[in-house]
Amino acid sequence: MSFLTFSRSTLRHSARFFSTSLRADREYANVLVSRPTPGIALITLNRPKALNALNAAHFQDISDAMKEADGDASVGAMILTGSERAFAAGADIKEMKDKSFAEAYTTNFLANWEVIAKLRKPVIAAVSGYALGGGLELALQADILLAAPSAQLGQPEINLGTIPGGGGTQRLARLIGKSHTMELVLTGRMISADEAERWGIVRVVREGSVVDEAVKVASEIASKGHVAVSAGKEAVNAAFEMSLAEGLRFERRLFHALFATKDQKEGMAAFAEKRRAEWTHS
Repeated sequence: MSFLTFSRSTLRHSARFFSTSLRADREYANVLVSRPTPGIALITLNRPKALNALNAAHFQDISDAMKEADGDASVGAMILTGSERAFAAGADIKEMKDKSFAEAYTTNFLANWEVIAKLRKPVIAAVSGYALGGGLELALQADILLAAPSAQLGQPEINLGTIPGGGGTQRLARLIGKSHTMELVLTGRMISADEAERWGIVRVVREGSVVDEAVKVASEIASKGHVAVSAGKEAVNAAFEMSLAEGLRFERRLFHALFATKDQKEGMAAFAEKRRAEWTHS
């Protein structure tokens, strides 16, 4: 299967031409939305002067753009990326430094950061440069993490007298275990893309652009039946919330449910007839 590839600059400048199903008139102050290829929504963080630091307005734009793509029937997968220098260098410290406990607690500060993890469609994070603090926590919500060799990951909140508050301690512990997570959280050190790959956080893209590779992976996913893709994502995510026995039962129920779909009938018939399946996503 061949895929179209685009440079990062091409992707950024083509947003207007590839966003027909994502309300072509909708623009965001802090993100760029484009369609690098049919069925794929690319959301690019766009606060370059702040190294894509995440303030409330920026995160609201990310949330709105990704929810919009998630609700678009023509989209099969999403990609979240930043710049070559920084995926996102953390939360905007200037915005939060004067918050009181009462304000943070009563407003449930950062609770809205879970929006990406709750999306139904697959999300691929394409990380270059810094992914620190809230930036790493944002990337960890994606279903697949790809990284350029330049990527540097870390949870440096301990250096600010606090700890991760957007899911870092929990998602990292489930992903790489207690010891590695303790090291990142308690020392605040950054790790390279290679070390992150050895720990199982990312897959490093060593040839070509990490965004181009993300488009290839997303295109492969989007070419499948969307109902089965959503079910597969739901089943894998359940493994982090359920016991093994509960997870196996849940997986089996989703497997059974897919026999009620037209795509299951088409997929198995196409296999038996040695032809390519024509998905209707129903």
